[in-house]
Amino acid sequence: MFDKLYDVEKRYEEISQMLYDPQVISDQEKYKALMKEHKALTPIVEKFREYCAAKKAEQDAREIISDSGADKELKELAQQELEESRQSQDKISEELKVLLLPVDPNDERNVIIEIRGGAGGDEAALFCASLFRMYSMYAENNRWKVEVLYTNETELGGYKEISFMVQGEGAYSKLKYESGVHRVQRVPETEAQGRIHTSTVTVAVLPEAEEVEVEINPSDLQIDTFRAGGAGGQHVNKTESAIRITHIPTGIVVECQDERSQHKNREKAMKVLRSRLFEEKRREQERQIAADRRAQVGTGDRSERIRTYNYPQGRVTDHRIGLTLYKLDAVLDGDLNEIVEALNAADRSEKLKAASLE
Repeated sequence: MFDKLYDVEKRYEEISQMLYDPQVISDQEKYKALMKEHKALTPIVEKFREYCAAKKAEQDAREIISDSGADKELKELAQQELEESRQSQDKISEELKVLLLPVDPNDERNVIIEIRGGAGGDEAALFCASLFRMYSMYAENNRWKVEVLYTNETELGGYKEISFMVQGEGAYSKLKYESGVHRVQRVPETEAQGRIHTSTVTVAVLPEAEEVEVEINPSDLQIDTFRAGGAGGQHVNKTESAIRITHIPTGIVVECQDERSQHKNREKAMKVLRSRLFEEKRREQERQIAADRRAQVGTGDRSERIRTYNYPQGRVTDHRIGLTLYKLDAVLDGDLNEIVEALNAADRSEKLKAASLE
């Protein structure tokens, strides 16, 4: 590990020098890439230098302890310094192991989130709306931007389906754990006898794909236009501005009808299609990695039940890590930090275990 850390520090110093080079500064693309690398290496180098300082403090303390001319009081202080520096090194060493774990290359990307009602009809559609509100408020707390791409509304104000983009630094790193089946247990307003119903909603979180990363052959696309329909679609009902794109080789179908302009709807639909194809490629790569060498907590399978929201008990339970919080209202108001941090910690723990087995 320490050989790697010395290499990292050396690279950090090289980049620091290069960032002052006028030729590099004039090449904006290269400068931005180096700044990004410098930013990624900074926490590792700073922590490594903390470790080196603790190691130096240990060596100094040992010299005082072994010095026959040093007085008793000084040696006692040195002994105390020795113990503290050892503890500090142990702690920093564990933190360095975490910092050196491979970073998910998608972590800094924007994301496209797709929420679809599952079992439960109108109740599931209403919970789709609750989850969209939850993610929107979480995004607002993080100063991220939310842009709706597609909606299929119900008469009661829910969504059979809604897809939206979240734009902001680190959006994917925090939202990637939301993929999977979300279950809600509550008494519907339409239920006269007050019985608890269970409904499900599926969430898919896709890292936004750049145009250059996913090659799409125009001949592989079937593009249809139609009039927007459903609740809220009346403002564009008179023209065929809605777009449906079918990717023939994979059968993936994407619709977008939220903009008045056919061109804008097509642009948004292509963004979603690229991200879905990118996600398929990413999942295929993951499937090729042996299960015991891969973190299991991270991005869940879309068919996996990951979380339950129990209204009568005011409870939220994340089944992957056994976390239960009795603050349902706060979570639905976008307070996801405790859940995200716990999932992040569990993910790091799994990766550390996998790394120690290699």
